[in-house]
Order: sequence, then C-alpha cells, then structure tokens
Amino acid sequence: MTTVLIDDEKLAISRLKRLLAEHQSFIDIVGEAYNGIDGLKMIEALQPDLIFLDIEMPGMNGFEMLAQLTYSPMVVFATAFDEYAIRAFEENSIDYLLKPIEKERLEMTIQKLRKTSPSFDNQQFLKLIEQMRPKKEMVSISVKTGDRILLLRLEDISYFEAEDKYTFLITTEGKKYLTDYTLTNLEEKLPDSFLRVSRSFIVNSRLIKEVQKHFSGKFILFLDDRNQSKIESGIKYAESVKSLINN
Repeated sequence: MTTVLIDDEKLAISRLKRLLAEHQSFIDIVGEAYNGIDGLKMIEALQPDLIFLDIEMPGMNGFEMLAQLTYSPMVVFATAFDEYAIRAFEENSIDYLLKPIEKERLEMTIQKLRKTSPSFDNQQFLKLIEQMRPKKEMVSISVKTGDRILLLRLEDISYFEAEDKYTFLITTEGKKYLTDYTLTNLEEKLPDSFLRVSRSFIVNSRLIKEVQKHFSGKFILFLDDRNQSKIESGIKYAESVKSLINN
C-alpha cells in the first residue's frame, strides 16, 4: 500500500518509519509531511492508498485536512482520544495508534489493513470521525457595532436570519446585528436549543411559545420576545419542527 506519513513531530515520524520498515513488503512509504497544509498537497498529488495521520497539528489539524481532500485514502490516526472514543474506534473497525506508538500495536494495525475490504466506505468513516470529535459548545457570539465588539449571550438571541449574502442575529430585545457566520456555520456551532427551521432562519427553540400549522406542511412559530416575532418554517424542515412539538 502506498503510504504517506503526516505528523508535525519529526521524531514521531522517524519512530513510525522505523517500525514500518519491518513491513516493507506491504507498506510503501512514498511521502512525509510535517503539517496539514503540506499533507493536503501531498495526498492530492500522490493519491496514496493509506495515510498515517496526526490529529493535533498547528495551522490545520488532521480533521480539517481530511475535510478538504478531494481524494480519500484510508486513514490510521495517531491520536490521544479518551477511552470512550477509542472504544468507538474499535467497535467500528476503525483503527488508531495511541502515541507513543508501540511495535505490537502497530502490527495489529497492519493485520487489520491486510484484511480490510477494497469496498471500505471511507466517506462513512469520516462522518463517524466527525461525530466523535470533541466539540466546544458556543455560549456567546461576538458582533461589531461601530468601534466596539459586543459579546452577546446565546440565551439573549431570539433568532438568526439570512438576507441575501448576509446573516443577522436578532436579540430578544429586538436589536439586529450583522454576524460573520453563515447559517450553515451556525448549525455546526450552536447548541441543540437552536433549531434550523428554514433556509433563512435558525430560532432559539426555548423562546417558541406557540406553533401553528400553515399551508403546504409549513408552520408558523411564535416567539416570546419583545417583537413577538413570527417565523415561517420551510417545507424541508417540517420534521424538525414536528420533533420539537412532540418532545
């Protein structure tokens, strides 16, 4: 298997190369990179079968690098995940190497790789890894107003609205601020209490005081804020609204 090693620690790559040297008949190391940016370029250029990938790297970490790939090699992580996440790797036949890498553990990885089906679903693998990533929950959001930068608590935000190419947040007091986020970015960062209800709106579900059925499977959401805001949901998001009602 043509293989690329990516780690910002040169000593870690040297150790891994020494250990992999015993498996030259199966592992063919064709490149090394010491950061995610160079690793990304190398993978796109060489299109290896396999990469050994560090997760924590400056500039661009392993997850961010994988997200930008147009070519999908098999991946073995060098990681320091907690025990819960490690069990998830094992249960899904996805491999990892816990630093410092031990010879016996690497041999187990090689055996797994030898048995891996050619139809290995790497995209499904990456989705699972993304779900397992520790996420920092957003508690506030910064907005610029003149020469000042305000930090607004999420509990004081009524909803987010996309208008043309811009995204605004509206506070419970009815104030409107431009943000640097897209609604898609916000969906990834906001806690579960914020619900995407249409292409144009994400609402603070804790402020929803009434839901009325509308035509074509849509709903009207009434919010308990100063403006007594009314938000129309999109057809595509009807199930999300229904799940909110049923909880």
